[in-house]
Amino acid sequence: MKIVKKILFVIAGIIVLALIVALFVSKEYTVKREITINKPSQQVFEYVRLIKNQAHYNKWVMMDPNMKKDYKGTDGTIGFVYAWDSKDDGVGKGEEEIKQIEDGKKVDLEIRFIKPFEGLAHTEMTTEAVSPTQTKVAWGMTGESKYPMNFMNIFIDGILGKDLDESLNNLKGVLEK
Repeated sequence: MKIVKKILFVIAGIIVLALIVALFVSKEYTVKREITINKPSQQVFEYVRLIKNQAHYNKWVMMDPNMKKDYKGTDGTIGFVYAWDSKDDGVGKGEEEIKQIEDGKKVDLEIRFIKPFEGLAHTEMTTEAVSPTQTKVAWGMTGESKYPMNFMNIFIDGILGKDLDESLNNLKGVLEK
């Protein structure tokens, strides 16, 4: 019985410590990754501006091939909405909308998460010519986590950053084929 009490005390201590730490962790997060793709800038931009193309490189979109997808509007234009619904909690349910496009340079998206948790994030994909045949692609995400979930912001760069790196490497592979 003493062992069970000690274990419960340790677990309670860890939870209390995490809640205290969360008081001092920023609620806002920013994650950004870059890659160079051996293709001309306009060609890369025309590919990434189309949200449906994410099915070929975006790790999160590729996680559940059986998820329900819905599209509203014209892909690659402001106001286009891609909605998803998956039984896989790692994918969840939500939608993303193209909010702004700077032709040849930048696509801004708003992501609205519904399940397994509600949230709002903004992503930005930019393309920049490094040479006539090379393009730097940057993909960034910003958002805000409510207390006490902001505790996870300590780890978010490593978690989301890894997924962004994988997705950008997938994009490079698709475009350089």
